[in-house]
Amino acid sequence: MPDRIGTNRVSRGTGAIRGLIMAVFLLLNFVGMGARAEDGYWLWLRYDELPQEMRSQYRGQLRQIVLETEETPTVSVAARELSDGLSGLLGRNVPVSDEGARGAILLVTGEAASLYDLDLSDLGEDGYLLRTLTDGRRKLTVIAANEDDGLLYGVFHLLRLVQTGEDISDLNITSVPRIDIRVLNHWDNLDRTVERGYAGQSIWDWHKLPDYIDPRYTDYARANASIGINGTVLTNVNANATVLTPPYIEKVAAVADTMRPYGIQVYLTARFSAPIEIGGLETADPADPAVQAWWAGKADEIYRKIPDFGGFLVKADSEGQPGPHTYHRTHAEGANMLADAVAPHGGVVMWRAFVYSENNPVDRHMQAYDQFVPLDGKFRSNVIIQTKNGAIDFQPREPFHPLFGAMPETPLGMEFQITKEYLGFATHLAYLAPMWSEVLRADTFVKGEGSTVAKIIDGSLEGHEISAMAGVSNIGSDRNWTGSQFDQANWYAFGRLAWDPAAEPAEIAEDWVRMTFTGDDGAVGTILGMMMESREAVVNYMTPLGLGHLMGTGHHYGPAPWVSELGRPEWNPVYYHKADEDGIGFDRTKSGSNAVAQYSDAVAAEFADLEAVPEEYLLWFHHVSWDYEMPSGRTLWEELVHRYTEGVRTVSGWRGEWASLEGRIDEGRYRQVADFLRVQEKEARWWRDACLAYFMSLNGLDLPAGYAPPARTLDEYKAMVFPSAPGN
Repeated sequence: MPDRIGTNRVSRGTGAIRGLIMAVFLLLNFVGMGARAEDGYWLWLRYDELPQEMRSQYRGQLRQIVLETEETPTVSVAARELSDGLSGLLGRNVPVSDEGARGAILLVTGEAASLYDLDLSDLGEDGYLLRTLTDGRRKLTVIAANEDDGLLYGVFHLLRLVQTGEDISDLNITSVPRIDIRVLNHWDNLDRTVERGYAGQSIWDWHKLPDYIDPRYTDYARANASIGINGTVLTNVNANATVLTPPYIEKVAAVADTMRPYGIQVYLTARFSAPIEIGGLETADPADPAVQAWWAGKADEIYRKIPDFGGFLVKADSEGQPGPHTYHRTHAEGANMLADAVAPHGGVVMWRAFVYSENNPVDRHMQAYDQFVPLDGKFRSNVIIQTKNGAIDFQPREPFHPLFGAMPETPLGMEFQITKEYLGFATHLAYLAPMWSEVLRADTFVKGEGSTVAKIIDGSLEGHEISAMAGVSNIGSDRNWTGSQFDQANWYAFGRLAWDPAAEPAEIAEDWVRMTFTGDDGAVGTILGMMMESREAVVNYMTPLGLGHLMGTGHHYGPAPWVSELGRPEWNPVYYHKADEDGIGFDRTKSGSNAVAQYSDAVAAEFADLEAVPEEYLLWFHHVSWDYEMPSGRTLWEELVHRYTEGVRTVSGWRGEWASLEGRIDEGRYRQVADFLRVQEKEARWWRDACLAYFMSLNGLDLPAGYAPPARTLDEYKAMVFPSAPGN
């Protein structure tokens, strides 16, 4: 332990000026905060003044900030964020100072760590330490990291501890991300429409770029950095080659300049046919030297403008997107061509595994596995196969994708959907961290017990050097960013789980509630309870017991299990539930499609056994008779009716629980949540009634005693149309 505080490298002459500027800023900030109404814009970064007893707990330890590092743009951001945040929370100025006395917070990187006997060797580029040290009679709070980005992440962690009222008197925290690339995928189009977007227009205003930088971009960067997200894919996977033209590269560069101080790299989606569409070539064949040269030149052009450009995300040979199959080439040949183009610059290619074909009679659940597993080991080292959590398409519940564990020589990245395309859009409360953790903790058994999906995607199971987790963004131009207050929690939880896939969903949710809504323990408990049962409630009133893809055509809004006439079989709900007069469910055992064979022997045996398969996957893997006796003692039909009804009952209960918080939550946000819960209850009943009415038309069974009949006839439900449903 040193006997003195290390010398700050910032010029002493700047201290008084910085203090004056901070004082003026705080005055204006407090005035502004007092005047503004809560609308959710500030997300979990509200920094409102804490109650007196909490302020007293922290004030002695958090008096001033001292930089033991060079003041780079990222260090400046970290210092400003810490000063602004603590000043707001503690109700007094916490300045950046030239030297530390009692109550100093030291921001330390690199060689300066040796002054405090701190070992940073295991932190990597993004990890950090939070330590409480004593120097004589002085207590110091140290945030230390190898790199500036890690320092910024450590700052946000300390702020979170203060926001949530944690004891920081004896800090000893080490935090290192398990995933390298933690990225948001924006399905945003250049015209500002957003595919599967339920929160307004795209925040990227391409018409005004590069000359006008919306301040919202900085707030976006702050929010992402606060939860460890370090990348953003700006454009839709259903790609537009125009974004790769020189004017748009200039626009992307302007966004990248704004993101860079917050440790965020930008990525773009690459349309495979771009050499034809904007390059003047007659082919996009990845084996053609001219095509290879065009992509290499395009990568060089991008990196000249954006030296830290992350690389490309690619959707190819899927749902009409062009790809290497047009030229009788494999996914590996297509991905490797792009990987070679960005490799000299340190870039990566995230190649999506979401592929299926209307011309392929094989169970859609199996098609990605069939295409990619034979290519294992044939991809370049800077290619990541970005794989959805399940084999179909972000359903309320799916078993883990069989690709996880089936490609040991290839890095597989996880793709989660934060925007709730199949879970009620923006108006339904559905906290998704439990769903994501369910997948991350699933055991593939490919190397025996403990071979979890999380260990596959973080690279530890097979020793891969790169890892990635992507979340399909739910962010838009709405003032509250995500269309509803509670959907902010899914953005927040994605970042926390991308940093640490083992994090507990309940702990993440509690942090979010305390930072976003209130620190009142009673209110926190009520809100947390609603959040933690929400995903299961949605499963119950939409797709219980392993049903899936019962949603309306195209827009995916509301129930339509009867749809059977779409041109592609796998777009029809009847393809998935296969209900008839005898039973319901998709037989994926050996007697059916045999999709279970794509899993390890241990998992396949469990899924294939009607008596052993988990109830939540029963109808995903088995066609089961309506009178099959469930563990509850009910028949399958009775159990389905019970689950659908229970989902509605849960949502109905939330309305009363939320009403108990009136006056304890600011009026604007309280009212919006109350209104949305009313919408959710109405639509949950619609889901229940429409699905049960349809299934009753097939099985001829009555509802069990005590259960209310559907409110409308099946024909009335079938006649409902929604030509302007959002997100298409």
